[in-house]
Amino acid sequence: MAKVTKDMLIGQLLALNPNIAAILMRAGMHCIGCPSSQMESLEEAAMVHGMDADILVQQINDFLAE
Repeated sequence: MAKVTKDMLIGQLLALNPNIAAILMRAGMHCIGCPSSQMESLEEAAMVHGMDADILVQQINDFLAE
């Protein structure tokens, strides 16, 4: 099972599992379809949106473990 890290690009996360988009959207990242977000790391995106990247990583890894 792949483990997500906060240095992974948003594009990599969505390629890993498109359903990760729902987690990001719920967290308030509504711009995940934006071309520039595809080359942004999860940590960078979290910082821009005022979120804790470690919490997002945990939520995504919990989802992938299900």
